[in-house]
Amino acid sequence: MGSVPETFAARYQAISSRDARFDGSFFTAVSSTGIYCRPSCPARTPRRENVTFFTTAAAAQAAGFRACKRCRPEAGPGSPDWDVRADLVGRALRLIADGVVDEGGVSELARRLAVSERHLHRQMVGEVGTGPVALAQMRRAQTARMLLEATDLPVTRIAFAAGYASVRRFNESMAEAFGCPPTELRRRHRPAGPGADGEGDIVLRLQHRRPLAHDPLIDFLAARAVGGVEEVVGADAAAGKAPAGNRAYRRSLRLPRRTGIMTVTPHPDAGFVTLRLRLEDLRDLTAAVQRCRRLFDLDADPQGVDDVLGADELLGPLVAKRPGLRVPGHVDGFELAVRAVLGQQVTVKGARTLAERLVRRTGCPLAAPDGTLTHMFPSAAQVADADLEGMGLTGARSRALRALAGAVAEGTVVLDAGADRDATRHALLALPGIGPWTASYIAMRALGDPDAVPLTDLGIRQALRDLGVDATPRAVTARAEAWRPWRAYAGMHLWTHLTETHGPAGG
Repeated sequence: MGSVPETFAARYQAISSRDARFDGSFFTAVSSTGIYCRPSCPARTPRRENVTFFTTAAAAQAAGFRACKRCRPEAGPGSPDWDVRADLVGRALRLIADGVVDEGGVSELARRLAVSERHLHRQMVGEVGTGPVALAQMRRAQTARMLLEATDLPVTRIAFAAGYASVRRFNESMAEAFGCPPTELRRRHRPAGPGADGEGDIVLRLQHRRPLAHDPLIDFLAARAVGGVEEVVGADAAAGKAPAGNRAYRRSLRLPRRTGIMTVTPHPDAGFVTLRLRLEDLRDLTAAVQRCRRLFDLDADPQGVDDVLGADELLGPLVAKRPGLRVPGHVDGFELAVRAVLGQQVTVKGARTLAERLVRRTGCPLAAPDGTLTHMFPSAAQVADADLEGMGLTGARSRALRALAGAVAEGTVVLDAGADRDATRHALLALPGIGPWTASYIAMRALGDPDAVPLTDLGIRQALRDLGVDATPRAVTARAEAWRPWRAYAGMHLWTHLTETHGPAGG
């Protein structure tokens, strides 16, 4: 990614100026202290000869360095580089973050990626400086630290919730990662508020790079919120008039082990969102956090995106109006794909109505409803077996939904964090009723492809006409070449512009 400094001199300049834009993109290890930091660490800039740069926190730890206690480098936003490249290592990193290694070991990770363990290890060491085991160990340590600082849960319960096989290994791992035992970490950051008694919600702060255009993001989700599954709450939430930080997005979650409820409140000026989780199984914590990060695009590089799109004559004024605009991801690839099919050639409101009917017909009621959140969105197996008659669906759309659900249930279409984007696109296009618009929209939001955008979308073409430019398909395709590799963000700018003038636009 062009905005991330690659040479030693450029990276040293970034840490000398304490540039927070690069937090998570690389890490600074200092041989004289034995610690590693973020680029923005407020500590005194180390001497050049004492500095080594690492691509990941896990690689720095594997080399014998401990996390800085001041800047907490392991807690920052993740690197956006792999979202652009989307290669084998990027797919592996997303699956590791989702806990695949903890569940099935490196063998399961390699199987999901269709490569040998040896090849996978070699590629990861070459690209990020360490293998999948070390990366999974760092992920467990991060999860444990979040629980130590956010709850009053017993240390033993935290160890097993984070994926450790024994308390002894837990203590050793925390000392290696953070330079002190778990009890000392807890003493420094005593938990308070919900979750402190071990029975209530877990409340976390998830950091992101600034700026964050939070109002368009919440507005987008609010316009598409499926009743029973999700909602936006806050003063005048439907009208989008609540003060910053006063609106929150809530929804039910299907997680690897059980279910949960998430509530996300942006605090853009402070550089974080508050994530409130109610989990049936604490071992689902990391998966829930990763789903939130993807949904709100928290690992994006807004400065890098805005530098490219802001230089475009057409998009420049839109970027200046909404710096840090994000592309909403999703918590469940299959759910997003279903909603994309339901959204074909209908309004946003019409697609939402169809999705609500599908939830009432086939979704699972929550064991413990939370206000208006009463259901889980149906799984692929449930939709494949469902009676779709009488829901207002055309025959073609019913057939498309059944084909999609069957392909996902059988594994011939993969929509998870480790999906091969090109292979998934081809598999989707092979299904009846799924064309380029639907496949591009799914790639954009379910697969997190920052360069995917449905250029044939009527809303995008209408926005371009409103801006006074040629909106014929050939002209749109040619103009969009200048927006690479951030065409998804360009699409969001155009949809947001149209929404402000004509109402909700996009899938």
